[in-house]
Amino acid sequence: MSPRAAYQSVGVVGAGSYGTALALAAARAGRDVRLWARDAQTIDVIEQTRQAPRLPGIDLPEGIRATGSLADLADCDALIVAVPTQALRSACENLAEVLPPRVPVISAAKGIEQASGRFATEIIGEAWPGVAAAILSGPSFAADIGRGLPTAVTLAADNPDLAQALAEALSSSAFRIYHSTDIRGVEIGGAAKNVLAIAAGIAVGLGLGESARAALVARGFAELRRFGEAYGADAETLMGLSGLGDVVLSCASPQSRNFSYGLALGQGKSPAEAAGGKLAEGAFTAPALVEMARAKAVETPIAAAVAAIIAGDVGVRDAVAALLARPIRAE
Repeated sequence: MSPRAAYQSVGVVGAGSYGTALALAAARAGRDVRLWARDAQTIDVIEQTRQAPRLPGIDLPEGIRATGSLADLADCDALIVAVPTQALRSACENLAEVLPPRVPVISAAKGIEQASGRFATEIIGEAWPGVAAAILSGPSFAADIGRGLPTAVTLAADNPDLAQALAEALSSSAFRIYHSTDIRGVEIGGAAKNVLAIAAGIAVGLGLGESARAALVARGFAELRRFGEAYGADAETLMGLSGLGDVVLSCASPQSRNFSYGLALGQGKSPAEAAGGKLAEGAFTAPALVEMARAKAVETPIAAAVAAIIAGDVGVRDAVAALLARPIRAE
């Protein structure tokens, strides 16, 4: 059986902007999609108007059916869970109560669980024993995917055949998925880049200039590589789409929630004000990443500065001054 036949029906859990975008990508790849949404209003809007509340102006094809019942996903051939990292455990526990662990579950979360220091596939494995977990990550804004603009990401699973089959089933001419078995590398790239995006936003918000942003991103990426290698990531993965590629995107555009969050911090807003009611995954990931780095004796001064700023332990200008005062050493 071909991958396209094996994964004809895809369930997407989470009707936020990114979940809706991935539902669109799956539909454009020829899949039948069931999009689970938490609130009835979102379901009604989708079903009655074929418009996406979180992706305004984009029509949803009839191949996407909205539902508020997790049980409606029971006969799907694969699931994509597109919820924030901190909500992933509860989402998978809820899924495990109504669905058997018979189909692969792809996480689209980019972060580290703050309470446990677990990555997405580890969370899925603990919350839903027996399920085959995969991770989807890479440089991709929901608006770009939604509009059908060219986008390339990486999908990783332990089983190389599964990773390839899922990548082929969900890919289309505008949404290209590369496959990998380096789950940890893909997860680390997606999580750490959010912290770097906050740092880049802070630099811009402070008016430090483009040269400073470039230096900060380069040194931050060196931190990402040290951290990744300490936790078993493949160096080539970190240099690929889910690592360097996502860093380039997230550290250079206000479309990135994490960059915008950092920008607001640099402009003098408090962490609560900077969030503006929107989720910045890096705010939760930063302290977890720093603790995990310390456990492996990995230096992450930029991530540590971001975590300290978010915690209110240091002001943005003092944090930057401390980074600039670090000893000169070989690169």
